Amino acid sequence: MPQIGFVGLGVMGERMAGHLVDAGHAVTVWNRSPGKSDALQAKGANVAPSLAELAPACGVIFICVSRTEDVEEVIAELLKSAKPNTLFVDHSTIEPTAAKRFAESLETAGHRFIDAPVTGGEKGAIEGTLTVFCGGRPEDFEFAKPIMEAYGRNVRLVGGGGSGQLMKMANQISVALCVLAMSECLVFASKAGLDLSECIDLVGAGAGASWSLANYGPKVVSRDWAPGFAVDLQQKDLRYALETAREIGASLPGTALTHQLFAALQYAGRGADATPALFEVIEGLSGGSK
Repeated sequence: MPQIGFVGLGVMGERMAGHLVDAGHAVTVWNRSPGKSDALQAKGANVAPSLAELAPACGVIFICVSRTEDVEEVIAELLKSAKPNTLFVDHSTIEPTAAKRFAESLETAGHRFIDAPVTGGEKGAIEGTLTVFCGGRPEDFEFAKPIMEAYGRNVRLVGGGGSGQLMKMANQISVALCVLAMSECLVFASKAGLDLSECIDLVGAGAGASWSLANYGPKVVSRDWAPGFAVDLQQKDLRYALETAREIGASLPGTALTHQLFAALQYAGRGADATPALFEVIEGLSGGSK
């Protein structure tokens, strides 16, 4: 297997890169904040002092950063020294049109590209059970899939360039609306004088069950808003989804409403809180806690 590069060691990327090291891959990492690489270096990863020095050593480079603009900046820097036919695999959540553009421009430059956003949250990254939505050429996917299975339980090719991001947008629409449903369910239960933990257990045992209720419900009970997945990132993803929906002619009234409700947390300076903090927005609209 080739030397692997991994760029971006945030909440998700650090854990994903760690699984690659644990699986026995030769991994070189880089992060904008150097201290983030210390734990991986202790596990056996190489640490590149710059992107320019990471690129020529690696045949496959994984990217896991925040926004379209960040991916564009990272790729531009890597291309200055990348060796021919490098495979770029982008685990960031970005605009689908940008992913398609990156695929086309990298192919023209003699390289390969897979857009491969993930879902499963911090828990999935820690446990190595992420779902990976991949867009790209089948031969590139088949080459990269065994590597990604170090941290992905369900790694799937869903179409050509940009398709992984489109599937991630569909995922984020469902995720956001499930957070809203969980929040409304528990606000109702609270105002009705029900025990919230019992509500989570009983509703979660039937047709009202969801990942959000099972995983975020306990956070609501303890008022624990430490991210996981921050409101600012959720809002970025919903903005991409709503922009894409306009382009393809899809009506998403529930997504638009949820985007507005999350904005209330941002306006209150709470964009770094975990998304289940939406509960407190719904609670506030209901006149506060009982």
